[in-house]
Amino acid sequence: MEQIRLHASDLSYLLPELALVATAIILSLLDLVLPNRFSRSIIGWLTLVGIAISAVFVVLQLNPDEAIQLLNQSYRVDDFSNLLKLCTLVGTGLIVFMSLGFVKEDSIPHVGEYYYFYLPAALGAMIMSSSGDLITLYVGLELLSITSYLMVAMKKKDKKSNEGAFKYLVMGGISSAIILYGMSFLYGMVGSANLQEIGAALPTLVTSYEPLLYVAFFLLLAGFGFKIAAAPFHSWAPDVYEGAPTPVTAFLAVVSKAAGFAILFRVFYVLFGFSDFGESKLQSDVFLAISVMAAIAMVVGNFIALKQTNMKRLLAYSGIANAGYLLVPIGTYFSATHYANFSEFIFYLIAYMFMNIGAFAVLMIIEQAEGHTEAKGFAGLYYRAPLTAVAMVLIILSLAGIPLSGGFFGKLYIILGTMQTQQYWLGALMIATSVVSFYYYFSIVRQMFMRSDYEPAAIKVSVPLGITVWLCALISVVLGVVPHLVLKGIESVFTLTKDFIIQ
Repeated sequence: MEQIRLHASDLSYLLPELALVATAIILSLLDLVLPNRFSRSIIGWLTLVGIAISAVFVVLQLNPDEAIQLLNQSYRVDDFSNLLKLCTLVGTGLIVFMSLGFVKEDSIPHVGEYYYFYLPAALGAMIMSSSGDLITLYVGLELLSITSYLMVAMKKKDKKSNEGAFKYLVMGGISSAIILYGMSFLYGMVGSANLQEIGAALPTLVTSYEPLLYVAFFLLLAGFGFKIAAAPFHSWAPDVYEGAPTPVTAFLAVVSKAAGFAILFRVFYVLFGFSDFGESKLQSDVFLAISVMAAIAMVVGNFIALKQTNMKRLLAYSGIANAGYLLVPIGTYFSATHYANFSEFIFYLIAYMFMNIGAFAVLMIIEQAEGHTEAKGFAGLYYRAPLTAVAMVLIILSLAGIPLSGGFFGKLYIILGTMQTQQYWLGALMIATSVVSFYYYFSIVRQMFMRSDYEPAAIKVSVPLGITVWLCALISVVLGVVPHLVLKGIESVFTLTKDFIIQ
């Protein structure tokens, strides 16, 4: 049997990942020798440096002449993975940056660990984006998951944090087992863990193993559905979001979710999207099931969010609804008139990333002032911190999908995609549930501008939080003003045949 080796020259393609590994090792050693009063800020800033270096290496790898395939295509460096890696690194960098000055030793005993744990978590997300093999994918998935369990439990003296971490660990372990079980069916039928080889073999196996292929698909869909917190696999999200430190909640809502979508997109399109299954309805059923899960997530997330009074739980259900919106480009599939699924997906993912991180940054400002994350903490915000309130309005406009915002055009492009593929019911449901979301999003605006029966608490906005809030607000506006330029930029980098289909 031919041995497959990773040569020294191949390491240059892994520089983004190696930068995170090296930074994590160095910071873990520094944390052992630096006094606590120095480690808090120094390790936070050095974590940002490591993330920035990794992002530079990813940018340098953008738009290669051909996709780089390592270890028999177990690991791919293409623009599908590069764009998602940039989202991972930018999102992680913003979360680490806004944590500076927010994280205190009285709530999180080991501040140094808090910062450099983001590095292996981001590394796991990047591995998932580049995986072309089920084993590599699972390694990245578990690296992200295990690190996330630890980060949720960082507030060791907080009962809600401990409860959320325990639920996350148990439910995450079950979902990982379900994913592994689904993978085992595919490996047993094909005899390979390579996605390209599995995708090529499935059409020849569909006549003999069609029931097992359905079982494998639904197991994978259920497991991945948990990772992206899509209904009906969402029950863990509200408790975990509420118990985790607020920046960690933002990480779960943005970076962890993006990594889950990366593997959903890669796995289901490579396995079921580009093959001819003959008379079998397997292919159409696969994408119909994804569309149905998207519809359930949109309905459940938006309607349950209506009665939430805790902002973390409200944003958790908002995230469930947005998971449904992000599933729509995957479920609509390709047609002769519509093949921009990935561009629509990545545009809305970028808008979702900035508007959610901005919302969590404002919530952190409220949490510092009020000592809690209830929605009533936003009462009279305009009179206490007018600039922050204005920025929050811009972020909410994008979350709600109001015209001239990034969220609006992200949803619009996805809805137009459903029209082109004649899935009118899915587009209509997106519009209807978006209208429902106006109620709970604008209830926050009402709190900020119209509440007069509040007890004022001094609000001090730290520099990192202020910069993060306004950066996210302005980018949300820019995405709404020049969306065509962003979409053209994505399409100029990403090529379907080169960057997505495993050749």
